[in-house]
Amino acid sequence: MANRERPLSPHLQVYRWQVQMVTSILHRGTGMVLAFGSLLFAWGLLALAAGPEHWARFGGFARSPLGFLILFVWSWSLAFHLINGVRHLVQDAGYAFDIPGFVRNSWISVIGSLVLTALIWLGAMMQWGAA
Repeated sequence: MANRERPLSPHLQVYRWQVQMVTSILHRGTGMVLAFGSLLFAWGLLALAAGPEHWARFGGFARSPLGFLILFVWSWSLAFHLINGVRHLVQDAGYAFDIPGFVRNSWISVIGSLVLTALIWLGAMMQWGAA
């Protein structure tokens, strides 16, 4: 039997990055961030139920720079995962299934998530007097 060199699968260096590829990767990544954030959300609920001392400890963490960063990334992940999930539902229904539609809707997911996150944080800061 002859020993032939088989072609290798193309690696990421072969492909040109496209917005559809990035949104697919981000959708998986934001799903993992949301799972981790759900644990922090459960910690907050348990701290709220445990009393003022535990709630104050949780609030102190949430107001720290690390806590703020985690909450900001979690809220952006929630916005992106939501908008991109709606995009997937629309495509599953058979709409915008052509390449220009994929590209347009991918950009809508990215830009829409940034706008939605900014609106969420602006509303939260106005509510608590930080804006």
